[in-house]
Amino acid sequence: MNKKQTPPQITKREVCTKSRLFTVETIGLRFSNGTEVEWERLTGSKRGAVLIVPMLDAETVLLIREYAAGVERYELALPKGKIDDGESIIDAANREMMEEIGYGAKHLRHIDSVTVAPGYLSHTTHIVLCSELYPKKLEGDEPEEIEVVPWKLNKLNELIVRDDVTEARTIAALYMVRDIMRGDV
Repeated sequence: MNKKQTPPQITKREVCTKSRLFTVETIGLRFSNGTEVEWERLTGSKRGAVLIVPMLDAETVLLIREYAAGVERYELALPKGKIDDGESIIDAANREMMEEIGYGAKHLRHIDSVTVAPGYLSHTTHIVLCSELYPKKLEGDEPEEIEVVPWKLNKLNELIVRDDVTEARTIAALYMVRDIMRGDV
């Protein structure tokens, strides 16, 4: 049985530190039972980011291998990037795809929006399925050339057991798209 819960009252909001990409904030909360706590949260852009699933054909997705500073290694994942001011989710996805893999798409579809660690991270990633790709390269902000790796969706189980594939948004998006391409959803 789902009982409707009353969200806690925000009693305090204070910026601890700010960087080029993130803000660390202390937030005071008073729950309906009277309990008061202070939590820290990391906030990013209100617009969020896009995660692109570029389908070369009905069976082949294009992944990228790039350095992931958070885990200090190269990761194989889907292309992604921030949504710029005044940009729609679809426009951001097409731009990022052109910058990172050298393709644009004739068909782009926003399939879902997800969060990662919502208990302390205020950030939304919008998953965009892209098909009918055509060659188009834009200059990006990447510090080195990004390797593009085609991967068959029917080999998804082999992909997710690799040591260099750990990004949860990529894994979730690939399963969603595999089901869409199969006609399961």
